[in-house]
Amino acid sequence: MKHVIAFVLIVFTASFMSAEEGGEPSSEPIIFSADEINLDDFLWLKRPLIVFADTPADPRFIEQMGYLTERFAVLDERDVVVITDTDPGARSAIRQRLRPRGFGLVLIGKDGVIHLRKPAPWQVREITRTIDKLPVRQQELREGRPGRS
Repeated sequence: MKHVIAFVLIVFTASFMSAEEGGEPSSEPIIFSADEINLDDFLWLKRPLIVFADTPADPRFIEQMGYLTERFAVLDERDVVVITDTDPGARSAIRQRLRPRGFGLVLIGKDGVIHLRKPAPWQVREITRTIDKLPVRQQELREGRPGRS
């Protein structure tokens, strides 16, 4: 299991290094572990995107994290913060509240409402389309705020 985590971190690091070498400004992903944070801390500030799995070696988890880290800047523009929970045995407060079964992707709006639950990995394009339809995001766009509060 440690080898898989190390591999995932190496892939993420390599993708950031290549983006920086290309002269593109890159926003380093801020990925939290579910046992480190409280969802209420993000209320009206960020849109939590929680990725659940029963193990970090789950191929769906690895695929989803690859999608997210490839285009994290697009998510960052929309005030998305990524939270991972790959240890069902730890019974984090987030896992107890959202009760996933196996792999799961959950998007919570700035208002604290669950807007998306998916049992399979989703591309960032689909996630951002969902975010852009949310009432709070529509208000941000009308007011000329690209997503920053």
